[in-house]
Amino acid sequence: MKLIRKILWLFLLVFLAFVLMGVGYYFAVTKNVSLSEEKLALSENSVVLYDGEGERVRALSADFSAPVVSGEAIPQKVKLAFVSTEDKRFYSHNGFDWRRIVKAFLSNVKARSFKQGASTISQQLIKNTHLSQEKTLKRKLKEWKLTSQLERRYSKDEILEKYLNVIYFGHDCFGLRSAAEFYFGKTPEQLTLSDGAILAGLVKSPNNYSPFKNAGNCLKRKTSVLSGMVKNEYITQAEMDEAIAEPLPLTPHISEKNDGYLHFVFDELTALADTHGFTLGGNVEIYTYLDPSLQRAVESIAREYTQSDKTITVLDAKTRGFKASVSTVGAVRRLPGSLLKPLLVYAPAMQEGLLSPATPILDEKINYAGYAPNNFDGQFHGYVSARECISKSLNVPAVKVLESLGVERGAAYLNRLSLPVEKGDLSLALALGGMKNGYVLGDLLSAYASFANGGNYASGAFISSIKINGREVYKRKIAQTRVFSEETSYLMTDMLRTAAKEGTAKKLRSLSFDVAAKTGTVGTGKGNTDAYALSYTTRDVIGVWLGNKDNSFIECTGGGMPCNLLSEVNEYLGKTYADRNIPIGNFTPPKGIQRVSLDKLSYYDTHTLLLADDAAPMEYRFSELFDKKTIPVQKSDFFSNPSIIPPVLSYKNGKVIISFQEKNGGLYEYKIDRYDYVTHNTVYQGNYIREFTDDGLTEDKRYVYTVTPIYKGTEGKAIVLPTVSTKDGVSPPSANDKEILEKNWWEY
Repeated sequence: MKLIRKILWLFLLVFLAFVLMGVGYYFAVTKNVSLSEEKLALSENSVVLYDGEGERVRALSADFSAPVVSGEAIPQKVKLAFVSTEDKRFYSHNGFDWRRIVKAFLSNVKARSFKQGASTISQQLIKNTHLSQEKTLKRKLKEWKLTSQLERRYSKDEILEKYLNVIYFGHDCFGLRSAAEFYFGKTPEQLTLSDGAILAGLVKSPNNYSPFKNAGNCLKRKTSVLSGMVKNEYITQAEMDEAIAEPLPLTPHISEKNDGYLHFVFDELTALADTHGFTLGGNVEIYTYLDPSLQRAVESIAREYTQSDKTITVLDAKTRGFKASVSTVGAVRRLPGSLLKPLLVYAPAMQEGLLSPATPILDEKINYAGYAPNNFDGQFHGYVSARECISKSLNVPAVKVLESLGVERGAAYLNRLSLPVEKGDLSLALALGGMKNGYVLGDLLSAYASFANGGNYASGAFISSIKINGREVYKRKIAQTRVFSEETSYLMTDMLRTAAKEGTAKKLRSLSFDVAAKTGTVGTGKGNTDAYALSYTTRDVIGVWLGNKDNSFIECTGGGMPCNLLSEVNEYLGKTYADRNIPIGNFTPPKGIQRVSLDKLSYYDTHTLLLADDAAPMEYRFSELFDKKTIPVQKSDFFSNPSIIPPVLSYKNGKVIISFQEKNGGLYEYKIDRYDYVTHNTVYQGNYIREFTDDGLTEDKRYVYTVTPIYKGTEGKAIVLPTVSTKDGVSPPSANDKEILEKNWWEY
């Protein structure tokens, strides 16, 4: 018994020692921690944005000039929506919901994770305003002390009021007043139960439950909040049904200034908070890629066009950071039109070895099981090179190439460029941008930036890093993915340079630096709904979209006003770089690219790619770029080994007539020889003639004629023509009778 007693005392002493150590550690950690009245409210320094040079951008800071919302001004049922969702025992606990803490602890132990939390509204207010985002014991101890001080100093209604005035609601909304205006165009006093349920539901994940991003998720979350309120007896079932019937807001109630760079920054901020698990509160510092002077220039250029909605965005080709952006619709998804052709069709086809810039493609009327695309001009152009097809943005060739490549194979490249394709969109119409939802302009710019970076893709971003209460919670790391080879990227770029010089984007041809470009137009027979112009240099990728959010028609195409605006942005950038003595470099071909001389005759006559004959004159050659792996193997011998189509021989009224069928007859000299059983005469030698007549024949003889093409003294193989007999009633051997013609005909 004495031994057991000693062991129990020992355990007690050890336990007391740990308790004392814990208490001592708690006091040591929280010694200088105290509640700050100033931190419990938003200020102009609560959210600060910095540009790409690290300079503070005051003009883009959130508007904190509006007065805070008093608890009395907030409808009771709106307040209860937050209490029911975030902390249903808020009015009964002292800042810590121990039942919830124990339940969360047991659930986490069972799941072997820390997914479930148990923070009360009081704890959330302290965590968001006073502490860093680190998940440590020190931070938790500080949170406990500050929460206790908060509960002692303020009433429950005062705590809830402060909480609602600082909490983040997504987009650029900090505090209930900002959220009420943004989502509903109301003051907090005017909010309905339905509005309150939506806002309370947003707190958990503004990015997932925004009615403007995920209306379906928002409705489910709203219903869940209202169901909880019924369960907690805050509202009746009838009130819930009435609130559910109230429609979701369709568009933000915001001023135009928030549709620019700020809108996209906070859009990305919300998504990053969800992805990286940090809470937006306290002093938030956001470091962006913004170029303020460029932003002002883009805003000025955008104001020139007022006939429709618009988006103009500039992406740095190297950092993949968005330097400027102006939009009247925000991050809206639109059908991409012909902007998909390089990404889905031509670059993948070249990557797979199916195509080169010189490849001739027959532009003709086609019909694939009822799908019969037409070109924009309503015409078909016969055989056209792939370079010209993309330059002129011809539709039929793009569909034919995708059919050869395979829709799924092409779509796999889009997926690798973070342009996902839904299963229902997998059809040949995808070649022309035909799909259900489309893409955000910024995502298309990121995809095109892969061409400017040798085929390496990385998604674009507005934010480079984020600090909360002085601690860095996010630092962007550019993760590149190889999508196309350097050779494919350069060939695609060079083809798009042609589009900027003489194709649909030729309004850019006056620019003094190397630029690649593509245009796109979306519409029906009734009119156009979207018009794009996109360009890139070794420094920047620029995109312009014109259209209307309600899909009403616009009076332009991609090569029209969008190209004008695109040219102005490029000109501004060109001048800015020149003023700073910063060159815009040319696109440099990689080692695997080679310029090859091709035979023009076979290209236009038989639509085949042959290397040019070494003996061919310059006017019968043309050059094109190739990936060395796809250079044609066969070489033309049209000049080094002259050959012609066999002429047609006829005999009538004692005369032999030889008719030539050459398409390129003027290239050769022709020698015509006549043989009989005694003599051999060259009856003609000279330039091409359509028809030769020989009337110097003798009766009762048989003649053989040969025609030999000659190029600069080099004779080709002589062509033996059918035998001619001047004997009455005697039929000469046929030209097709090889057995007779191979022997001496006069022996028969």
